[in-house]
Amino acid sequence: MSHPRLIVFLLYDSVNVLDVTGPLEVFSQPCRMVDVSQAPYRIKVISLAGGAVRTSSGLSLITEPISALDAEVVDTLIIPGGGPNFQPFASPPVVDWIAGMAPRVRRLCSVCTGAFALAQAGLLAHRRATTHWLAIDELRRVEPLVRLEQDALYVCDENIWTSAGVSAGIDLALALMEADLGHTLAMQVARRMVVFLKRPGGQSQFSVPLFKQTADDSFSDLHAWMASHLRDDLCVEILAEQVNMTTRTFARLYASKVKRTPARSVEAMRLEAACGMLEISHVPLKRIASECGLGNEQNLRRAFVRQFGINPLDYRARFSA
Repeated sequence: MSHPRLIVFLLYDSVNVLDVTGPLEVFSQPCRMVDVSQAPYRIKVISLAGGAVRTSSGLSLITEPISALDAEVVDTLIIPGGGPNFQPFASPPVVDWIAGMAPRVRRLCSVCTGAFALAQAGLLAHRRATTHWLAIDELRRVEPLVRLEQDALYVCDENIWTSAGVSAGIDLALALMEADLGHTLAMQVARRMVVFLKRPGGQSQFSVPLFKQTADDSFSDLHAWMASHLRDDLCVEILAEQVNMTTRTFARLYASKVKRTPARSVEAMRLEAACGMLEISHVPLKRIASECGLGNEQNLRRAFVRQFGINPLDYRARFSA
């Protein structure tokens, strides 16, 4: 029998508790489904000095010191997110330890703002990565060379995996498990945990309002107007006219400020409206498509699959009240 893979979680003060316990629960599930001698994983929860670590929710978790890994072969090292206000949190000794461990592990992973620690250790330069949508700009400041995929739930670039905020850590862990143990077992674990099976990594982070995706408010009035005219023609010429600009100037300035084209913003706002209707009503898809400016049910389905990786009915099944 092969030796179980060692999965290590590195904790620190104010770590997000779900960033730890969500993925940890995923990896522990297959160990409970077989005899202990056949468990595919071993799990260690460590911190710099060991002992109790206070999480962001006030719950304390007991950890081993990093010295406990001196004689161990670590398969996967996971850095959860946390810290205050989506800011870098890792102390210099922790950053140095991560940098030193990176060549020794098969996979190095982060959940949510745990990506900051990887960036501080110099591990995300020229790499594809993601993090919580509220921390995108700060991560880019910490590591300007990172190739951020801000809409992704998780991203794999060679042996470095990064994920979006909080619950996306569960999706990341399921993807890691699928790579280790196969699709069938990963799906069994997902069902046992009553999660939405396994969302694809490229699926967009849900419930991210367009208004909150940029700190620049240059077009806030335009966005408010767009939101109240979703059924109208919102081509770039009409949007430019609304802000008294030439079409060319508007398209250039808008893309610079909002970090997406006007057409993509229009679709995003229409999808946000459609998501809201799917969450709170049982209105037929045909009517939702019409009221949100997407025209017909086929356009609605295509837009959902393109943006979220699932169809509108699957979205309703997951999020409907």
